[in-house]
Amino acid sequence: MSMEKQQFEQIVMQYKDRLFAIAFHTCKNAADADDIVQTVLLKYYQSQKTFLTKEHIRNWLIRVTINECKKVLISPWKKHTVPLEEYAGEVFDRKEESDLFLAVMSLPKKYRIVVHLYYYEDYSVREIAEILSRKETTVQTQLMRARQKLKEQLKEAWNDAE
Repeated sequence: MSMEKQQFEQIVMQYKDRLFAIAFHTCKNAADADDIVQTVLLKYYQSQKTFLTKEHIRNWLIRVTINECKKVLISPWKKHTVPLEEYAGEVFDRKEESDLFLAVMSLPKKYRIVVHLYYYEDYSVREIAEILSRKETTVQTQLMRARQKLKEQLKEAWNDAE
């Protein structure tokens, strides 16, 4: 029993960009992120799971996206990537936006995903902990350490620019 085409198209339009951003922040590669989004949406389409709310759908999609990212990152095929500096220059109009993006992308993966979910997706610490199957204190610590690393990196970049 598959879902109606219109309902699926609505889910795709609502979540594809969000899922891409999460996948890109995790894998640092646009092609992999595109593949992951397609895989996740196909899994959703084929899913026999009953979703109770829109939040339930969103959380499921994000969880599956993160799991698919993990699969890609451990794949033996994951050897070639495009340097982030080349990609960031094409996406952002202002140097500050590019610098922030590159600083976030240079964080370890465990910090990148919590930063993305917290600042870009507006999830609370509690919600992030549920999605990532981590303790709330772990998420809080990761956010704190990520902020500290970003502050140091951006301060260095700002000092170098002077």
